[in-house]
Formats: sequence, structure tokens, C-alpha cells
Amino acid sequence: MKNGNCGFSSTRKISEIIVHCSATPEGRDVKAADIRRWHVNDRGFADIGYHFVVDIDGTVERGRSLDKAGAHCVGHNSRSIGVCYVGGLNRNFKAADTRTEAQRKSLNELIGKLKQAFPEAKVYGHRDFARKDCPCFDVHAQWD
Repeated sequence: MKNGNCGFSSTRKISEIIVHCSATPEGRDVKAADIRRWHVNDRGFADIGYHFVVDIDGTVERGRSLDKAGAHCVGHNSRSIGVCYVGGLNRNFKAADTRTEAQRKSLNELIGKLKQAFPEAKVYGHRDFARKDCPCFDVHAQWD
């Protein structure tokens, strides 16, 4: 995982790590700043809804502070950490697992470190709690 200094802690009790996709087409280079702008300007959020964003090159960007509830999964934000990878749609805008090898590696490392910091937390996909394809791959096959 790039940007390796990942000492994680939170004043919140974390019981869930929820994985999302940005619902952007494969190869579109979106950054946390772009998602923050969409969330603040278009959706009226106070900040980016996710705690982490994994870019297509594998860089892990910090989003919202871990001490603050996210805005990424209704009914779960107060007890969860939101992780979003950039992508999730193919070039025809259909749901697809578009993770690059770098993203796969960084997501594995990030989830591993989050599980170390919050051992009680279980990993879910956004689709476990909403009628969506997000994150467009089977999280449980990956991290159960």
C-alpha cells in the first residue's frame, strides 16, 4: 500500500468496515478531492463521506477523520469505516469489478491494517446494506 504510515485509532466504536466503489468508469482517474467536491457541492455533505479512497494506481488517500462518522451507508455510519475504491463501472457504465492489481493489493493491505486496529470489525460491501451493486465484487469471498 502506498502512503504507508497507517496508525489507525478512533474515539468511535468501530464494528464494520464497509467497502464501496466510486461508480466511475474503468480507468477514470478520480481522487479523494473530486469525491469530496461531489459530496459537498452536489449532495450537501459536510465533507467526503468515506474515510479512505483507493486510487487506480493503488495510492490510499485519507478522507474523513476516523473520529467522525462517515456519510456512506445509511444506518451504519456511526459504527463503521467507509473505504472506497475508484471505479466499479465498465466503459459502458455497467457494474463491474474494475480494480487494478495495485488497487487489489492496497485494498488487501488497508483492510488488513484496519482489522488489526479494529479486531471486532467485520468487512461488508455496501450492497449488503443497500439495493446497489456497489462495490461490484464479492467482499465476503475476499475477506471472510
